[in-house]
Amino acid sequence: MFNDRIQKTQIEEDDWILGNEAAPVTLLEYGDFECPYCGMARPVLEGLVAEYPEDIRLVFRHFPISTTHPHARIAAESAEAAGAQGQFWEMHDMLFTHQDQLEFEDLRRYAHALGLDVKRFDREMMDRVYEPEVRRDFRRGIQDGVNGTPSIFINGLRYDGPRDRRSILAAIESQVPV
Repeated sequence: MFNDRIQKTQIEEDDWILGNEAAPVTLLEYGDFECPYCGMARPVLEGLVAEYPEDIRLVFRHFPISTTHPHARIAAESAEAAGAQGQFWEMHDMLFTHQDQLEFEDLRRYAHALGLDVKRFDREMMDRVYEPEVRRDFRRGIQDGVNGTPSIFINGLRYDGPRDRRSILAAIESQVPV
């Protein structure tokens, strides 16, 4: 269930956090918007936060594996651009819902659907404003021993077990009762 890898990087205030920031349980996911396994993990992880809103928080960091997922990096940058307008998690969910539609025009359509300032979105995407943020997350993933997605840490311990609700909840409860 857990392996010997320990999260070496700290959760920081500029990390994307879903749920109670002071929750006793932190699920850290390194994800790739084009990865089908990340897409399958998303409802499980978000569901646990919804089910235990005071006890569990989800932290998402980008780990685009561009060699196999050619749209992952630009999708990550689009999530950051949406986050700059207060809609990171909405774009996060939109990207996972439409993993097979991540061309630039698709991303613009999602920005429009979310009510973002599309001119600002376009400008920031063309200028690659959020590329440093995505690279920073990727480097933190390397520091934490990530080599694939999704990589999940539960309170700093790398979890390599099944990605279903019951298994992840059992792993959480083995560390901290919820």
